[in-house]
Amino acid sequence: MENKKEIMDMEKNENKSLKKDSFIFNLFFINICLFAIEIIFRFLNDFEIFSYATLRIFLSTFIISLLFTLISFLTKKKWLKNTILLILVFFYSIYTWLQIGFINYLGVYISFHTSSQFGAVKDYIGDFLLSFKWTYYLVFIPFIFALSFYILGLRKREYIKPNIGLNTIKALIVIFISMLIYYSTLIIPFMQNDLQIKSNKKLFINPDVPTVAVNQFGVMVFGALDLKSFIFPVQEEEEAFKFEESQQPVNREVSPALMDIAKDETNKKYTNLNNFFASQEVTDYNEYTGMFEGKNVIIILMESVNEAFINEEFFPNFYKLYSEGWHWENNYSPRNSCATGNNEFSAMTGLYSIYNTCTSNVYKDNSYFEAIFNLFNNKGYTTTSMHDFVEWFYKRKTIHPNMGSMKYYNANNLDIETASYYGEWPSDEEFFEKAMDIVLNDNSGKPFMTWLTTVTTHQPYTNNSTYGELYKADFKAKGYSNAVSRYFSKLKVLDNAIGIMLDKLKAAGKLDDTVILLTADHYPYGLNRNYISEMIKHDLNDYEIERTPFVIYNSTMSPKTFSEYSSYLNLTPTIANLMNLDFDPRLYMGKDLLSKEYTSRVVFADGSWKNELAYYNASNSKITYYKEDAYTPEEIQQINNEVALQIQMSTNAIKNNYFKYLEEKITEYNSKLQQDVEEDVTDNSVDASSNPEEKTEN
Repeated sequence: MENKKEIMDMEKNENKSLKKDSFIFNLFFINICLFAIEIIFRFLNDFEIFSYATLRIFLSTFIISLLFTLISFLTKKKWLKNTILLILVFFYSIYTWLQIGFINYLGVYISFHTSSQFGAVKDYIGDFLLSFKWTYYLVFIPFIFALSFYILGLRKREYIKPNIGLNTIKALIVIFISMLIYYSTLIIPFMQNDLQIKSNKKLFINPDVPTVAVNQFGVMVFGALDLKSFIFPVQEEEEAFKFEESQQPVNREVSPALMDIAKDETNKKYTNLNNFFASQEVTDYNEYTGMFEGKNVIIILMESVNEAFINEEFFPNFYKLYSEGWHWENNYSPRNSCATGNNEFSAMTGLYSIYNTCTSNVYKDNSYFEAIFNLFNNKGYTTTSMHDFVEWFYKRKTIHPNMGSMKYYNANNLDIETASYYGEWPSDEEFFEKAMDIVLNDNSGKPFMTWLTTVTTHQPYTNNSTYGELYKADFKAKGYSNAVSRYFSKLKVLDNAIGIMLDKLKAAGKLDDTVILLTADHYPYGLNRNYISEMIKHDLNDYEIERTPFVIYNSTMSPKTFSEYSSYLNLTPTIANLMNLDFDPRLYMGKDLLSKEYTSRVVFADGSWKNELAYYNASNSKITYYKEDAYTPEEIQQINNEVALQIQMSTNAIKNNYFKYLEEKITEYNSKLQQDVEEDVTDNSVDASSNPEEKTEN
C-alpha cells in the first residue's frame, strides 16, 4: 500500500510539473505565428515594418487567433484542437505565399473579382511557380515551427479542457472590444496618412485598391474584405461633385447637351457623373489637328512587347516605324487584373478599367458611343477589329461591336488554326496576311480603320513552342538565355508580320495614305526580372519594368521624339485629334498627347503615378524625386485627389453603363432641340401668313 501511495504521489508531483496546454497559451502562440507571417510578407514586399499599419495588423491577427482558438477548444479531442490550429496557420501561409507570387508575376494581388479568369490562369501555372524567388518560402517558417511544436512539444503538456460556457462569453467580449479598437485605427486622425490615395475607412468598406489595402490591413484581412465585397457588392457613398463650367475659352466646339443634362438630371445615380464630365477641360485644336484627316488607320496592340523590340539589328521592320515615325520615349503599359483585356479596353475608350475586375468581360454588354470605333464610324470609315485567337480569355465578339466595330474577326473567322493546348500560339505573320487582304480588298470606297491585337509573343517562354524555337538558335548564338531567346524568336515573327503589312500597303498603293499606331498591352511578365535585365539595361524599379513602345507612323511624316509621360489611356483622344474626328475631349480620362493642355504624367493601376520630377508609390504613400525640385504636401495631395477622382469616376461610369445612358440623353436632347426649331419655323410661317399687310410691307 505504501508503495502504491508513493507511486501516486510521484505521478501527482510529475503532473504538477507538466506545463499546461491552456487556452491562453495557444492563443498567444498562434497569434505569434500569424503575425510573424505578416511581418515576413511586409519585409518581402518592402513595406514599412514600424508603422501604424503594423499595429493594425497585429490587432487583426489577435482577433483571428482568438476566434479560432475558441473554436478549437470547443472540441474535447486534443488532436482535433491541434489540427484546427495547424490548418489555420497552414492556410494563412499558403494564401500569403500565393499573394506575394501573384504581385511579383502578374503585378496584382489575387482577387475574387477576377475569378472568371482562374480557368485561363491555370494554363500558365508552371511559369507562375517558376517565377517564385526562394525568399518567398520564408513565409512557411512559422508553420514549420507550429507543426514541430504541436507534434513534439505538446507531448509533455497536459490538455486542459475549457469551461465552455464562461470562457466563451469572456472570449466573445474580448473579440468585441478588440474589434472596436481595430475600427478606431481606421478613423483616428494621427493613424492616417494624408497622402494616401484612398482613406482606410473607405478601403475597409471596399478594398478596390488592393496594393494599399494589403499594406494597411495585411494579407488575410484583405482577402476577407475582398470576398465580402465580391459576395455583397458595396455602393460607396460619394462626395457630391458640383458642376463647374470651364472658364477657358476654346475654339473646339462641343455640344452644350452635356452641360444642360448635368443641370437638369435628378437621378442621383448619374448626377455626379454628369457634373464631373461636364466640368472637364476641353482640349483645344492644335497644330496637329487634322494632320492625317481622311487617311486609313491601322492600330496594332502588340502582345507582351517591351523596349527590347527597339532593335534595328534584330527587328528592322518595327525599328523602321519607330525611327522614321513619332515615338514617345516615356510610355508605359500599366498592368492590372486581366492585363490584355483591361488595357485593350482602356486604349479603345480612354477610360481607366476597374483595377480588381476583368472589366471588359464583366461589363461586356456595356456600350460606349465615344469609343474609338464609333468616332471613325461617324466620320464615314469602315471599321474592323481582329485577333488571331479564339474567345478563351476575353469576349471580344460582344465587346468590340458594343464599342462600334462594324465587324470583329477572331482566329476562326480568319481560318487560322489554333492549338488545343496552352502555349502554342498562332502566327502573327499569317494573321497580318489575312487581315490586310480583308481591309485592302474592301470595295466600299470608304477609308478603313482596323484594330489588330496580336498573340504570337504571348508567354510561355520557358517551354518549347513552334515560334519560340523558330529563331531561338540565332539569339542563343548571341549569348542570350533560352527563355529570352524564345521571346526574341517570337518577337521576330511579329516583326516579320509588320514587314508583311508594309509590303501589302505599298503594293496596294496605300502606304502613304495609311497611319499606323503601335503600342503594347503589357511587358512580357512571363519573364522574371533576371531575364528582363538581359534585354533591358536600365533600372527596373518604380514601374520602369512596364515601359513599352508607343509609335505613330506615316511614310510622309518627319521623325520626332516626344518626352511626355504617357500610356495607352491617351490613344483614342490623340488619334481623334490627328484625324480631326468629332469627339468631346471631356468624356475621356486620357488626353490628346499633342495638346498644349496635356499634363505629362502616367498613372498606374493602383493610383501610383510618375513624371519627369517624381514617382509616387500609392502602396506606401511615399514619393521619390528624380530632380532637385520637390512637390509640397498640398501639391501631392492635389494630384492624388485628381487621380483618385478620375479612377473612381471611370469605375462608376462603367458599373452604371453611363455612356449608354448619356447617348440616350443626348439623342433625346438633340431631338427636342430639333423639334423646338421646327416649331419656331412653323410658328413664324403661321404669323406671317396670318398678317398679309405686314407681309406686304416687308
